[in-house]
Amino acid sequence: MSTRYPFTAVVGMDDLRLALLLNAVSPAVGGVLVRGEKGTAKSTAVRALADLLPEVGVVAGCRFSCDPAAPDAQCPDGPHESSPGTARAARMVELPVGASEDRLVGALDIERALGEGVKAFEPGLLADAHRGILYVDEVNLLHDHLIDLLLDAAAMGSSYVEREGVSVRHAARFLLVGTMNPEEGELRPQLLDRFGLTVEVAASREPEQRVEVVRRRLAYDDDPAAFAARWADEEGALRQRIVAARELLPSVVLGDAVLLQIAATCAAFEVDGMRADIVMARTATALAAWAGRTEVASEDVRQAALLALPHRRRRNPFDAPGLDQDKLDETLEQFQDENEGDDDPDPGPDGPGGGGGGGGVPPQGDSPESPAESPESPDSSDDVEPPAAPAPSGPGERAAVKAAEPFRTKMLSVPGLGEGAAGRRSRARTDHGRTTGSRRPQGALTKLHLTATVQAAAPHQRARGRSGRGLVVRRDDLRQATREGREGNLVLFVVDASGSMAARQRMSAVKGAVLSLLLDAYQRRDKVGLITFRGKEADLALPPTSSVDAAAARLETLPTGGRTPLAAGLLKAHDVLRVERLRDPSRRPLLVVVTDGRATGGPEPVALAGRAARLHAAEGTASVVVDCESGMVRLGLAGELARELGGTAVTLDELRADSIAGLVKDATGTSRRAA
Repeated sequence: MSTRYPFTAVVGMDDLRLALLLNAVSPAVGGVLVRGEKGTAKSTAVRALADLLPEVGVVAGCRFSCDPAAPDAQCPDGPHESSPGTARAARMVELPVGASEDRLVGALDIERALGEGVKAFEPGLLADAHRGILYVDEVNLLHDHLIDLLLDAAAMGSSYVEREGVSVRHAARFLLVGTMNPEEGELRPQLLDRFGLTVEVAASREPEQRVEVVRRRLAYDDDPAAFAARWADEEGALRQRIVAARELLPSVVLGDAVLLQIAATCAAFEVDGMRADIVMARTATALAAWAGRTEVASEDVRQAALLALPHRRRRNPFDAPGLDQDKLDETLEQFQDENEGDDDPDPGPDGPGGGGGGGGVPPQGDSPESPAESPESPDSSDDVEPPAAPAPSGPGERAAVKAAEPFRTKMLSVPGLGEGAAGRRSRARTDHGRTTGSRRPQGALTKLHLTATVQAAAPHQRARGRSGRGLVVRRDDLRQATREGREGNLVLFVVDASGSMAARQRMSAVKGAVLSLLLDAYQRRDKVGLITFRGKEADLALPPTSSVDAAAARLETLPTGGRTPLAAGLLKAHDVLRVERLRDPSRRPLLVVVTDGRATGGPEPVALAGRAARLHAAEGTASVVVDCESGMVRLGLAGELARELGGTAVTLDELRADSIAGLVKDATGTSRRAA
């Protein structure tokens, strides 16, 4: 087994270490979501936590880690006789982003079912993580069907498996820890709320601290065992402190005055539901125990709010996380008990306010090698830094205007049946969803269609000499289940920012429409890209990414003015889609052109725009033109552009889901359906 990087050897990141330690003291806090840029040691710190957790007692031979002091009466391996059990280290189970549903929740043991004729359950990762840590790296990229299963298990503390003739229920209480890079997209609100605490991490900008990080990382890479040995005393001391805090936790008093502060804080920040209040109460109690106190103080409530509320106050994915600390202090002061004041014990340098805000994490810098983080370097096309949004230049240009209020849009989809990444937009063959049939496997078998396999093998049992209970199955009998669900697409926005769009109310409405489509793309798990055109050229304001809030930020600062190089915008889109087809051929694109259809500037601008549109039509790119033309007299140029693209045109009013202009608009368009 490889030597993990020591937890006490992580430089800085006090809030992250505090949040993890509070969950180690009180798993009821509900886990941690770690948000931050790449290469900030998020994963290193989480993995190091597992070595600090106390051992757990388990029933010998139980695959579901039942506690010998209180075994699960419904355990699939039970009933268990009373026994002292055995002790083992707490597990940290990692859930890969690409894991299958069977791997997460478990499934019928196919080998025993077919070979021995018995129904046996093979446990999944949820069973392995019971009474330990379930860690999901890049949790924001996790498929929706796995998120749904995680939500159910986290809410009920157990996992129910009803599939392929198997009906199993087992306990699944775990500490859920997720890490994510916000540049790659946000989490669904339901899963976001399941994390008790959230922490934002970033690399230090202090040269001395960065030098310390590099020095310690190099030392660890040269000799992991020797490096870990240098921190053994600090690790042992921290482990003992966790045990002591756990023992003290039941004695901590949460007074009515503190509860009032918690309730007032959650109400002041308008968080949804009551989970925030409960998490804050548990976090404040854990903070007091961690500081060695038996009474919760106002400072504990403040620290708990900073950890438990930022991810719960967001009203939509474009809101920046965080809390107004002045407002927080005013609320706490307003509802502070008059008698609390100076009677609070001083938490000391190791308390919640000590250690540079690290909540009692061992001090850094007094030892020869102070805590260090391990730089990570995940490689993703989504991490490319997009060019800055163009600024107004020239007398004919206008500054950016604010977007109108977003609204719910009609669903725009790509025609046909795709095979792209799981999402919520277009029909696709997926690894989950409803089973639509079976086929012979092409390559490795991934999803067995049990009924079809049995039907294929049944006629040959006598010829194969079957004599026992088991079914004689050969490779040719195996059938792969085909399933249909929804995929996420690449939605590429091409936005006209020319002078013809520059009227303030008109551009505000256009930005509101694009913002609404971006919000729809976020909810449907799409990648998005943004191209703008004005003056003489088109700019790739945002390369294709899963971060729709980055696209919204570029849109907000978009100025307008100049001529309308429509052809340049379409050609730029063609180049971007060509590259993306090579990079991710299974993700189908949807081109959304937002324009009034005018084309000016250069020789034969209208003809050139038509030829550029036909390039997209020739490659079968699904497209929608959002017609921004307004006024009593309309030229219908956007509709003509849609016909050249082989797609459909919708007005801004028709884009609204609550409009009476028609039902769902499909990207095939009326012209293609008529053909």
